[in-house]
Amino acid sequence: MPFFITLEGIEGSGKTTQLLRLQEHLRSLGRQVAVTREPGGCRIADVIRTLLLDPGNDSIAPHTELLLYSAARAQHVAEFIRPALKQGKIVLCDRFADATTVYQGAGRGLDMAQIESINRFASQELVPDLTVLLDYPVEEGLHRARTRNHCGNLESEGRFELESIDFHRRIRQGYLDLAAREERFRVIDALGGEDSVAKRIITAVDQFLTSRRSA
Repeated sequence: MPFFITLEGIEGSGKTTQLLRLQEHLRSLGRQVAVTREPGGCRIADVIRTLLLDPGNDSIAPHTELLLYSAARAQHVAEFIRPALKQGKIVLCDRFADATTVYQGAGRGLDMAQIESINRFASQELVPDLTVLLDYPVEEGLHRARTRNHCGNLESEGRFELESIDFHRRIRQGYLDLAAREERFRVIDALGGEDSVAKRIITAVDQFLTSRRSA
């Protein structure tokens, strides 16, 4: 049975690492898995990703930012996510529309009702079956993300890491507020070693899959 599972969290919360760990686990269970990310996931969306994450593009207006993310998502859903789901795969995605709600809503202060409407349009009404939120302290996450960008020559994708600490605190709280409203969320404590965090995520995902089998 196909499922759409997303991982969300602040910068440096470990989403990318844990997505790969979860992929390995699901494949060990014999499940077909497709892994992707936002912004990006296909050629056109990757081009938009370059525009959005480049620190040199610090003049992007909040409304422009929202529409660029939405354009990338529309292409991603049409070209990658929906076809993979139709093939019966579990799709694991590093960020999705919740990131737009939080970053452009809680972070930038744009109208939440407008964001929700644009998200529905861009995603073709697609909503994750399960969203795993990795909760992590803002200061530690930013330090980890900035170190990663420097050591991995990823400064070209570091525009959001340059935002203020208050911006990132709004992001974390925005995620927690969203998780409190949406039953599909599982909030995971992302503090601790990689193995410990992976076990927490795998437990949550396995419980979700078991509940769907018995439903």
